[in-house]
Amino acid sequence: MPELDEFAEALFGQLEVELSEENEIRTLADRISSDGEFDAGFESIEEICDRMIPEMAERAEEFLGLKMNPDIRVEYPELDDLKRVKGQKVFCGQGSQGFVGELFEAVAAEDRSAIVKLIKEDPSRYLVYSTYAIQYTSKITTTYGDYMDGTIFVNKFVLSRYPGIILYKMGKPYAANYQQVESGYRGAVKMTVLEEIIHSMQDPLYQANRRAAMEVNAINERLARIILELEKDSVGALSEYLQLQAVPDDFPFAKRANLFFFLNPDHFLTEQVGPDVMTYTHIEIDPKIAGYVPELPQIYREWLSPIQRHHAIFSAMEGMAGYAVRDILGGDSDFESYLKTFMGMDVTSYHVRKGMGMDFVAHINGKMGRDAFGTMIQMPPTTQELKDPARYLRRAFPGR
Repeated sequence: MPELDEFAEALFGQLEVELSEENEIRTLADRISSDGEFDAGFESIEEICDRMIPEMAERAEEFLGLKMNPDIRVEYPELDDLKRVKGQKVFCGQGSQGFVGELFEAVAAEDRSAIVKLIKEDPSRYLVYSTYAIQYTSKITTTYGDYMDGTIFVNKFVLSRYPGIILYKMGKPYAANYQQVESGYRGAVKMTVLEEIIHSMQDPLYQANRRAAMEVNAINERLARIILELEKDSVGALSEYLQLQAVPDDFPFAKRANLFFFLNPDHFLTEQVGPDVMTYTHIEIDPKIAGYVPELPQIYREWLSPIQRHHAIFSAMEGMAGYAVRDILGGDSDFESYLKTFMGMDVTSYHVRKGMGMDFVAHINGKMGRDAFGTMIQMPPTTQELKDPARYLRRAFPGR
């Protein structure tokens, strides 16, 4: 098999688990619809969201002290459209947007020949954005909602099928478990729309995160071009020095791809330095590595600022949404049913989950009350402040 065809196969190989889950959902849904003994029906996802969104918006506004944009749209994409939405959420420069759109289109269609064509057309962009195609589409069956540019996207592919599938798997008599599953379905929708309503209230953070991600991706594109233009001898020598897995000489693109994925700062610095790299202001790398790729130290220095901004802002966004959901839906019987029937988790296990962003938001809210949410949206924390919320309090609330 030609080298680039193998790359296309490898991409779908990394999505094998997700693709199998998608096929299982389709197969089970078709089996259920043709099973005359299964007569349980559930409210459509559109109807239940229409009813839940006003309630969840009111509760979010009350808790956060913020107002939801009344012009927010709600869409209900099926699987292929949802994968296209994921592509639109890859923040990159205008010159790369068309490529990313075609890449996610090819992934949605499982079109291997289109993947090969894209690699040939722009190998550097493929190296950067194929990782997004894998990461974003591999989470579709576990992600119920998204927010982007004034639109809440509700995962119709999953949410419209899961209640029936869960009830069907519980077995007969279906009526015995119907109310529990229906309640869990309501809980899943409450959680989904509440999270995305909160994200829709975070526009300054959303825009700042977009800018930071675009800078990171531009840097990664530059690194990919540099690696692809390295002399053959340098590629071989550096790969050997880094103890990368040996690749036959008749796979030149694979050799450079291995080198790029290893030296990509998201991998190399996190693996070599650890998560503390998110608070560093300066990085030193092995001079021998820099000897083969002289531009590398400067690239890593340029990468630090936008990746730290992206990490801090994203943590604050997700932390605020998680903290609000935990508080607003705490004690909600539908949400508890969702955790039990959809997640196999009890409410205690959910409430003890922690993350740096949620801990940060809880600390700031505990000190400053509801006013803290609006301040965090307008004045995002730094990575140092995520680890030490007292620093953020001194900067954001001087004299208080």
